[in-house]
Amino acid sequence: MTLTQQDVDQEIAAERAAYEERLAGGAPVEHHPRRDYAPYRSSVLRHPQRPLVAVDTAQDPEMVELYSPAFGERDITGIDNDLTRHHRGDPVGERITVSGRLLDRSGRPVPGQLIEIWQANSAGRYAHRREQHDAPLDPNFTGSGRTLTDAEGRYHFTTIRPGPYPWRNHVNAWRPAHIHFSVFGTAFTQRLVTQMYFPGDPLFPYDPILQSVTDDAARQRLVASYDHGLSVPEFSLGYHWDIVLDGPVATWIEEGR
Repeated sequence: MTLTQQDVDQEIAAERAAYEERLAGGAPVEHHPRRDYAPYRSSVLRHPQRPLVAVDTAQDPEMVELYSPAFGERDITGIDNDLTRHHRGDPVGERITVSGRLLDRSGRPVPGQLIEIWQANSAGRYAHRREQHDAPLDPNFTGSGRTLTDAEGRYHFTTIRPGPYPWRNHVNAWRPAHIHFSVFGTAFTQRLVTQMYFPGDPLFPYDPILQSVTDDAARQRLVASYDHGLSVPEFSLGYHWDIVLDGPVATWIEEGR
């Protein structure tokens, strides 16, 4: 039987009711989604079902890195955080400025950390060879950027507001507009990945990926706020979004803790 949005809505409601029942029974708040969240079909198929494999780093501390992707070899340039300047022409779409701070569980800034972003273009299409959405590509927008946090833990990106896109989880499944964020620590194995959303998106209730963050407060922490002070006159609208690494107000991270 073909899975419909109504089917997914009912599953989301059942998951939320089960979470509220756990809370009422004294269970702790769940800041991160369960890996086998049923309405998000592929999470059920790919989440770990066997014990983790231990790596003996006492013999070779760099052994873990041999099984991880490699960093780029070039330094960060002055325009890496401006996705509107990576090509000769101007990209199509609404220009936006996104800024915020990387904070620890006590609200202290975390300086000198690599933050990367990637996103769809204004039509909702990724510049990736495995992309299946038939929306138009933008030859002047690749959709990826990176920067380092400053002494106050602050990051800053200039980009294009991404469009929503279909993703085939079920009939008429659409993802809300979002930007993927990656935060690195001192090694690749400390990489954390999350997503930032835009305020007031009508697709929020229908998206099982966002709704997998069952706790309402934790889910709201993924939504940026419009900040007129970050808007650039005659150029872009501004959005503020902080990333909190741990603690009671932690930002949701893919794969949880």
